[in-house]
Amino acid sequence: MNSVDLINYELEETDGVFTYKNENTTLGFVRFNKKAEVEYIFVNPIFRKKGIATKLLQLVKEKTGKKIILQEPISPLGSKLLNSLNKWK
Repeated sequence: MNSVDLINYELEETDGVFTYKNENTTLGFVRFNKKAEVEYIFVNPIFRKKGIATKLLQLVKEKTGKKIILQEPISPLGSKLLNSLNKWK
């Protein structure tokens, strides 16, 4: 896995959403609530397997100060992410 240098990308934070992007594209985003429940996480297919989902989840954990709760995925790809991120539960 090659990580992405996120210094070159803007981190936007709105109420319950972190987004990494630049002027051309969105790398990924995560939507969460105050209980640290991750409601939705997305990483642009071009940037997958580069640690972006992990970084987004770290931001949620830092922001809420709570243990991450991943809601049940609705896609096969979401299931794969959930299985690989058991450390966040």
